Amino acid sequence: MKSKGRATIEVGADGVAVITIINPPVNSLSLDVLNSLKETVEEALRRNDVKAIVMTGYHGKFSGGFDISSFADLQQGKVAQPKPGYISVDMLTDTVEASRKPLVAAIDGHALGGGLEIAMCCHARISTPNAQLGLPELHLGIIPGFGGTQRLPRLVGLAKSLEMMLTAKSVKGEEALDLGLVDAIVSPNQLLGTARKWALDIWERKRPWNVASLHRTGNIESLDEAKEILKLARAQALRIAPNLYHPLAYIDVVEEGIVSGPRAGLIKEYETFELLVRSDTCKALLHIFFAQRGTMKVPGVTDLGLVPRHLKKVAILGGGLMGSGIATALLLSNYHVILKEVNDKFLEAGIEKIKGNLQSRVNKGKLSQEKFEKALSLLKGTLDYESFRDVDMVIEAVTEDLSLKQQIFMDLEKYCPPHCILASNTSTINLKLIGEKTKSQDRIIGAHFFSPAHVMPLLEIVRTQKTSPQVIVDLLDFGKKIKKTPAVVRNCTGFAVNRMFFPCTQSALLLVEHGADLYCIDRAFTKFGMPMGPFRMCDLIGVGVAMATEAQFVLSMPDRIYKSLLIPLMQQDKRLGETTRKGFYIYDERRKAKPDPEIKKYIDKAREISGVSIDPKLAKLSDKDIVEMISFPLVNEACRLLAEGIAVKAADLDIASVMGMGFPSYRGGIIYWADTLGSKYICSRLDEWARMYGNFFKPCDYLAEKAAKGVPLSATTDLAKSRL
Repeated sequence: MKSKGRATIEVGADGVAVITIINPPVNSLSLDVLNSLKETVEEALRRNDVKAIVMTGYHGKFSGGFDISSFADLQQGKVAQPKPGYISVDMLTDTVEASRKPLVAAIDGHALGGGLEIAMCCHARISTPNAQLGLPELHLGIIPGFGGTQRLPRLVGLAKSLEMMLTAKSVKGEEALDLGLVDAIVSPNQLLGTARKWALDIWERKRPWNVASLHRTGNIESLDEAKEILKLARAQALRIAPNLYHPLAYIDVVEEGIVSGPRAGLIKEYETFELLVRSDTCKALLHIFFAQRGTMKVPGVTDLGLVPRHLKKVAILGGGLMGSGIATALLLSNYHVILKEVNDKFLEAGIEKIKGNLQSRVNKGKLSQEKFEKALSLLKGTLDYESFRDVDMVIEAVTEDLSLKQQIFMDLEKYCPPHCILASNTSTINLKLIGEKTKSQDRIIGAHFFSPAHVMPLLEIVRTQKTSPQVIVDLLDFGKKIKKTPAVVRNCTGFAVNRMFFPCTQSALLLVEHGADLYCIDRAFTKFGMPMGPFRMCDLIGVGVAMATEAQFVLSMPDRIYKSLLIPLMQQDKRLGETTRKGFYIYDERRKAKPDPEIKKYIDKAREISGVSIDPKLAKLSDKDIVEMISFPLVNEACRLLAEGIAVKAADLDIASVMGMGFPSYRGGIIYWADTLGSKYICSRLDEWARMYGNFFKPCDYLAEKAAKGVPLSATTDLAKSRL
């Protein structure tokens, strides 16, 4: 059983009480920790031998914020709810900030969320240069609940505080000093000593006893300026996240403190927090938070006690869009990379793409020139396999040609050492076929990145029946080190993400041929929260890629394909998407999309060839109906993935849909969202459409069974688990 977190107190001969927050690994603020913290502060205030107080965190980490698992406990009523304002007012404002003894925060590691809110209540803050300070609560669908909405604007100004809060980005100690968020920067080995002396200097009046953070006014803009800043912030929040309420609630709470005073702001803050922590958005985002961490646990693999091997050198075959992106991701994580191409021209082009990716990060201020040069120094180009003799892993990223890939893997077996992992970045081809001519099938695995590979957060790890658990453990660790979220799935055509997403384009084509407006479909999807609609996405990936992908699915699931000639007709006329500036949309020189009236003639011709007639009901579909008619087939396919054991658990598909498909995280992922609607409702709609438009919509057995029993789709069966 996990021990309770706590705060300890140690009083030195100098009269300084050091209070340490202890709750590894990040010193999170559970209710136990907060109660213990209040008790230790009160003890320090009572004791006559204590002149001043320093607050710090155990093992070089101040605090990572409120214990996120406690949010779920609060939502489910598993723990008693503290009385309104107990933490932000009674404890932090009226006890810590109102302390008659100086209290200094010694910040190392991170002071995030509630951790920073506690630090801001102290009378001074000393930080290390690389400490991370921020209020990331927006990512969880809530706002700070310990006074952060009121203190941060008073310390760094309204404009900067809104930027930090609404982007949920942290700042390092050096920047925090420039902003006025901390008072001094020292090295980690000087931190505690400096904080002790600072606290004593305040006690002895050698340093000024600053006005409490909550009541400072020097950095707050004038009321007229503040109103203009708040107006702009609201407009930006509505533009970026039109479906979300909590960013606007954030701004409302900040405004209340400016207009009516900080105490009124604190009251509105905890009232709003109580409302948001029980909202559907918060529940969905908490689900994603825990699901993301759950992808690292694979039954029958990660519970075997295997230790991941350290991969130092990785070779990549192919320097195209995917290969160069993968190489960039690895270089940014300090891996030695060998890039192989078939000739000098392609190799030079691949290296230039990598340089361009890195330079783009430099231009955006995300990478220093020194680190740019360090990353490039780790890259080596080659035209043969001689330098593969000491690599730890190879990632094949050539074109989707089965015979080519089979030859490559036979070559790799000859040149690579016996421990080397042989990975393929294929997005559709069955891994069993790729490796069938080798004798190394236990070390063959899929490492499916998403484009652009150095940006997209998901790494789909595809295991065959013969892939060894050690190789899977190695890939999980590798994914974590290159800052990707890994999701382990079984081998099949399209794996999890592409197979789950394929019905999206299929159902969209069906709707268009039956009379729905193509551009209304895309608009409905973006309103729902997707980054783009199915037709805009088709233009982005290219008509050629879309047709090649369809060909793979036609072979593996011919009974579930909607046969439309719309895309082939477009291909005949060289309407290939963004690359030709014409697809479902037309594009200007900046690749800005614009609807094209000419697309109607292709739709009419496809409809004529298919013998499909317009259904007046589909021509007048609401946005809700459009989203459901296109998304429910995705849910249906996700259910098949669970039934077949392709995915180990429903939450993994939620992560795959959010990080691989762009499904809105605030809806919790594809299966979570489906469960909010109910299996019965989804099954009945699919049944209705199947009767009207054919078996493409027919519910699978897994979905029909869940609907009949009225149980959630996420309640996976033992059969599905045993297959994995």
